[in-house]
Amino acid sequence: MAEAAAAGRAYRGSMDTTRTAIVTGASRGLGLALARGLAAQGWDLVVDARDESALRAAHATFAVLGRTTAIAGDVADPDHRRALIAAAERTGRLDVLVNNASALGPSPLPPLADLDPADLEAVLRTNLVAPLALIQEALPLLAAASGRVLNVTSDAAVEGYEGWGGYGASKAGLEQLSNVLAAEQPGLRVYWVDPGDMRTQMHQDAFPGEDISDRPPPEESVPGLLALIEGDHPSGRYQARALARAGVAG
Repeated sequence: MAEAAAAGRAYRGSMDTTRTAIVTGASRGLGLALARGLAAQGWDLVVDARDESALRAAHATFAVLGRTTAIAGDVADPDHRRALIAAAERTGRLDVLVNNASALGPSPLPPLADLDPADLEAVLRTNLVAPLALIQEALPLLAAASGRVLNVTSDAAVEGYEGWGGYGASKAGLEQLSNVLAAEQPGLRVYWVDPGDMRTQMHQDAFPGEDISDRPPPEESVPGLLALIEGDHPSGRYQARALARAGVAG
């Protein structure tokens, strides 16, 4: 273990500049695809997911020795959020916070007339309250780095899809929270991003028993996210795949 740690420190020391990102919900889907993309660009990473075994397996597919920290836990848990920030502090900085972890709610998706308020509260805790709480914990580190916040939202935040009332409400709240944060924190870049339809487990859970193989993989949304993380776009709402297409066109 000591040799491995020394190798990790030597690798880190060879980098001219290290950058650190926290990516929540990184055991599968968009979070995993983005973590792999950032790792390939040489970023230090702090990643999480609720399922420890799934997180460890995913982490092994993109980890670089000494540069990625995987912490299993629920973003709705204050102790877990503090652990994520503490891990970022140990790298010396925090450049980007990606709030990607999300809860869909009951499956199949119920109409609002049948949505249990307790289920709505659970979705809001994960999709709206937890991102704000993590942003609050991260603000001192982000401010020191003139960092960025990237909140993953959805077209369900702005469109009236049947059955998507609870999830859509949580994402609409996250979008307005992001909008206000951008006004209140002009020293940061704040992005709220619709990744588009994706072939993920969450999307499958939203349509149980249906074939979603026609949806693009989450990897197709990653270039747009990287354009925000590493580019010079102003704070605002973006569509990830539109950014990716613009990058290809440019």
